[in-house]
Amino acid sequence: MAVTIEIPTAFRRFTDGVPKLASPATTVAQALDDLTTRYPALSRHVRDEQGQIRQFLNVYLNEEDIRFLGGESCALKDGDKVLLVPSIAGG
Repeated sequence: MAVTIEIPTAFRRFTDGVPKLASPATTVAQALDDLTTRYPALSRHVRDEQGQIRQFLNVYLNEEDIRFLGGESCALKDGDKVLLVPSIAGG
């Protein structure tokens, strides 16, 4: 079983330019843990000091916000895609 974690351009400097990676995770939480274990420099951009997903980071499972799917405990199945989308302010 493998899911794909898609890494946004803004975070690729922490993943040596890798745009996506396969993970054997069975939940969104495991996928994020797998990602930050492989790329520790990324962890402070994914989780806050309490271990929660950062406020300005949106996480999607197959184009649906995980907040509406049960949060990090969402089950993953083979072929699913987890997408990280940082909120970027501008003006």
